[in-house]
Amino acid sequence: MGLKSKIKTFFLLDDEYDDMEEEKMGHETDYEPEPAPRNNHATAKHNIVSLQSVKKGSKVVLIEPRVYAEAQEIADHLKNNRSVVVNLQRIQHDQAKRIIDFLSGTVYAIGGDIQRIGSNIFLCTPDNVEVSGNISEFIQDNNFDSRWS
Repeated sequence: MGLKSKIKTFFLLDDEYDDMEEEKMGHETDYEPEPAPRNNHATAKHNIVSLQSVKKGSKVVLIEPRVYAEAQEIADHLKNNRSVVVNLQRIQHDQAKRIIDFLSGTVYAIGGDIQRIGSNIFLCTPDNVEVSGNISEFIQDNNFDSRWS
């Protein structure tokens, strides 16, 4: 190892200098690629799944919109992989229909799902959430059991 190499190594210029030399030399040097690993241990390191991505899909947001303009906020939650329960009991019927139409388009675009889970209550889920089962509505709007109110 010569004095020039020691100085390059000391100032961490070794990599930059080698790159410049390779550019000047072109493809004159013989290059042999590294052989592929024989065991699966080296390739298994690349198959790591972060648990951070699993945690992101576990949020559920409860929203009770008062105006149609809040539909975009609900859609933003869906785009960020959050499930949303939408309670439309405190909004006018025509505005509620517009919100459901907007959200239906949103869940279709992201590959999600929208389900009615109660009287004027809907569950909107992104594509990373699977909902199983269904809720049958026994209680009619005019005929409900007073024990629950």
